[in-house]
Amino acid sequence: MNNATIILQTLDSHLDHGLSLVLYGRAALILGFDNAPTETAHSKDVDCIIPLSSLEEMGRDQQFWDAQEATNDQLRPRGLYITHLFRADEVFLRATWEKDIVAISSPGLKWLRLFRPATVDLVLTKMMRGDDPQDMADAKFMIERDKITRKQLEEAFSVMNPIELVELRDAFTKARPIVTGFASD
Repeated sequence: MNNATIILQTLDSHLDHGLSLVLYGRAALILGFDNAPTETAHSKDVDCIIPLSSLEEMGRDQQFWDAQEATNDQLRPRGLYITHLFRADEVFLRATWEKDIVAISSPGLKWLRLFRPATVDLVLTKMMRGDDPQDMADAKFMIERDKITRKQLEEAFSVMNPIELVELRDAFTKARPIVTGFASD
């Protein structure tokens, strides 16, 4: 069993109501794609995007935050955790990303409904650490798997949410030629 499944099943066991999570990072790869690279199964965390439309509701959901804390406490000895919960405006995404989320099959979960961003949006999220080799390998896998073209990437770049932090703009600038180089014409 992969680490993302262990983390999410543990979280699910601590919940008492239905909840939707939008996964990104390596959890979205291992759970959201057939034949994901095997190393994605070993990621130690689950990253989630909180859509701005859900921000207020999720912020008030104390039972979720208690379940998250209980999950982290339970899995800490194994080095696994769910702590990276980012608002959508803190992540590289197209402005319309929410309308294109993809459901992830989640057998064995009672309360959680899992989703991932569309592949092109996941590629954008992989650009947040610049030319990080692991992120670039993940971006290459997704671009090649879904046959994303340079034109599709350029269109996504043009409708991304604005990047406010200089460090993130610099990371994007480093990653852009690498990522577009993975795409076909």
